Amino acid sequence: MIVTLTANPSLDRTVSLPSALLRGEVQRALSVSQESGGKGVNVSRALVASGLETVAVLPGGDSDPVLAGLRDTGVPFAALAIHEPLRTNVALTEPDGVTTKINEPGPVLSDELQEALIGLLLERSRGASWVVLAGSLPPGVPADFYATVTRRLRSADAGNGTRQSPRIAVDSSGAPLAAALSGDASGMPDLLKPNAEELAELAAAAGFAAASTADELEADPEAAAAAAAAVVRSGVGAVLATLGSKGAVLVTSDGAWLATHPPVKAVSTVGAGDSSLAGYLLASCQGAAPADCLRQAVAHGAAAASLPGSTVPAVHQTTPDAVTITALRKD
Repeated sequence: MIVTLTANPSLDRTVSLPSALLRGEVQRALSVSQESGGKGVNVSRALVASGLETVAVLPGGDSDPVLAGLRDTGVPFAALAIHEPLRTNVALTEPDGVTTKINEPGPVLSDELQEALIGLLLERSRGASWVVLAGSLPPGVPADFYATVTRRLRSADAGNGTRQSPRIAVDSSGAPLAAALSGDASGMPDLLKPNAEELAELAAAAGFAAASTADELEADPEAAAAAAAAVVRSGVGAVLATLGSKGAVLVTSDGAWLATHPPVKAVSTVGAGDSSLAGYLLASCQGAAPADCLRQAVAHGAAAASLPGSTVPAVHQTTPDAVTITALRKD
């Protein structure tokens, strides 16, 4: 089973435009859709679509539209009751797939609520193979929250003495992602899933001398692999770096690989990275080798980009056989 934690879930509304976004003008939407979202929730949605057991842990009142959406779509969840409404995020998608997102900050989580949320996660993570800590953090939550949760998960299982600790994946951005590299080994995740921009920031935080921009990393997979390798040397188990239409790079202590998929018609890139992570975890739970986990990650991401709104693909909608894997140098 895979447990996801989304500390700052959202109701994701996707507005499809008939033409390019025109600032300051009135435009009529072609369609509007909405899904329960947030990175961890999206991963759980994609896993459910492929028949894998999962539980989404999140804050939210019982009548909140986000929880109602999870019930309607059959996504198992465990919610920490809060009194404030969850946020609504809006994505504007243009015909060529360009997406503009407007994200609300979310409700404040007090110290007491943070502790209760961690307690709920520890309870629901017993026996899990993976725990995914994903998305932005709401107001009031410190940047090192995910590192703290990682240590608490490992400490709980170490105290049990017999239970194997789940592997931990972190998918965030900005300060929460950078904080995943801080502290001792007990706070380091087994997997980080940055995009190119986030990888550039992580590599700089890890002391990687050859600083690169996101565009440079997307254009040069070997540079992306070298940057990811610097992050792995800092103590992270593996880095799965998604590079948009250029595919993705996976780096572990044992190797580095690039995966590419033939071009697809991009309809909406909302949730494509989350679907990539779901594909990786799906293959991992089936015992696949790292390169084949990467293969399924890219197949899932490509399928998600070809679907409208924040729709997530099921495994039968993906084309892993179309993915090309290339071994790369790490340094």
